[in-house]
Amino acid sequence: MRPAIRVDNLSKCYRIGGPKRKGRNLSEVFSDGARSAWSKVRRLANSHVAEAGTQEFWALNDVSFEVPEGEVVGIIGRNGAGKSTLLKILSRIVEPTSGSAEIHGRLGSLLEVGTGFNPELTGRENVYLNGSILGMKKREIDKKFDEIVAFSEVEQFLDTPVKRYSSGMYVRLAFAVAAHLEPEVLIVDEVLAVGDAAFQAKCMGKIKDLRNSGRTIMFVSHQIGNIATLCDTAIRMENGRIVGYGEARKQAGLYMSGLAEAAETSLTDRLDRHGNGAARFTSVRVYDAEGITPLDSIMTGDGITIRAEYTGRRQLIRPTMCLAIYNDLGNPVTYMDTHLVGYDIPTAPLAGAFVCRIPELPLAIGPYLINVCLMESGVEIDHIHGAGRFEVEAGPFFSTGRVPSASCGYFLCRHEWEVVSASSRVTVGARS
Repeated sequence: MRPAIRVDNLSKCYRIGGPKRKGRNLSEVFSDGARSAWSKVRRLANSHVAEAGTQEFWALNDVSFEVPEGEVVGIIGRNGAGKSTLLKILSRIVEPTSGSAEIHGRLGSLLEVGTGFNPELTGRENVYLNGSILGMKKREIDKKFDEIVAFSEVEQFLDTPVKRYSSGMYVRLAFAVAAHLEPEVLIVDEVLAVGDAAFQAKCMGKIKDLRNSGRTIMFVSHQIGNIATLCDTAIRMENGRIVGYGEARKQAGLYMSGLAEAAETSLTDRLDRHGNGAARFTSVRVYDAEGITPLDSIMTGDGITIRAEYTGRRQLIRPTMCLAIYNDLGNPVTYMDTHLVGYDIPTAPLAGAFVCRIPELPLAIGPYLINVCLMESGVEIDHIHGAGRFEVEAGPFFSTGRVPSASCGYFLCRHEWEVVSASSRVTVGARS
C-alpha cells in the first residue's frame, strides 16, 4: 500500500542579504510554465548576477520520510528547525530547491493566518472557494456548510470580507473549513495557538475525531503533551534536518531533554527565537522571593522572583512582557503577563530587566521550563521557548511533610477536610 505522504531528499534554500526577490503565488507559478524558453534563459542568466553577495540559508536539508495512510504524525523542534517550511512545501505553497514531496489523497491544510483565504472575499465565499480547490462539487459543500459555520462560531460575520476578521475569527473559520471538507490528509501548523483555550480544546477534539475516522494528519505543536498523547509517531527536527523519527512519546521526551539542555545555553547564543529583534533577552533566571539569591531549585509553595534581562536597539513603547511555565511534557502550567495585571509600561529603557514576583508557587515536584515573550503593539520583539529552567522539590507545603507524586497533577492547593453525620451534620473528626 502506498504511503499517504512521501518525502525524498527534500531541501529548501533561501538566499538572504542580497536584493529582495518577490515570492511567487500560485498564479505566477502557472504563468511561469507558459513563458517562452528564451525568457527563462534570460531570467536564469540574470539571476546569478542579482544574487551576488547573498548568503544561503538551508531551511531544509536532505529530508526524507514516509507517512502511512491513517497515521497521525507530530513535528517537533525549536524555532528555526524547518517545521513550517516543510508544511508549506507539502501544502504546495513553497517550491523546494531540490527533492520531491508527494501527497496521495485530498489535502486540507491550515498554516499561518492569512494563508488559503482570499482577503477580499467574504467568509461564505471563501468556504466555497476552498471546497472547489479541494475538488468538491457545490452540492458537496452545501451539505457541509452548516456544520462548518456552527463549528467556527462566526455566523454573524459570514458575509463580511475576511480581511476585516480578527486573527481569532480567521483561525476559527479556517480550521472549520480544513477539518470539515473531508480531507484525506490534514496538515495543521501551530496557528491553533491563536484561538482561545476553549476553541483549542474544540479543535483537538475534532482532530481526534478525524484520527478515529482513519484520516492522515500531520501537525506542528509546541505543546508537546498534545504530540505525546495524540500522535502515533513524531518527527524531531533540528537545523533543517530530521534527527529523530519514531514513537511519539519517546521523541517528545528527547525533545524536552534537549530544551532543558538549551536552557543552560547563554541566551545571547540562542538562534531558536522569534521576533523582529528590536530587543533581545540576554538572561532568564529564577531567584528567591526577595530577588537576591539565584536558584536552580525551589521547594513547592515557595515564593520566587523571575528576572528576564534584555538589551535593545531602540526604546520600546508600551511593551508587554509575558512569561509561561511549562512542565517536562511541554504542557503549559501557568501564564503571566504585564497586561493581565494592568501594569502599564509607557517606555522601557534600552537595557534592563523585567522582574516578576510570585508570592507562592505551589507546583508539584519535577522539572519546569520558562518561556519568555516580549511584545510591542501586538508584534513579537523576542520570543524564546525554554529560556530558563528550574526544579521543584518536596517542601513543607501541608505542614505534614507529605507531598503527592507529580503524576497527581501540576500544582498543589491548600485545603481542609471534615466528616459530618448524614443525619445531624455534626463533625465527626477533626479538621486538617
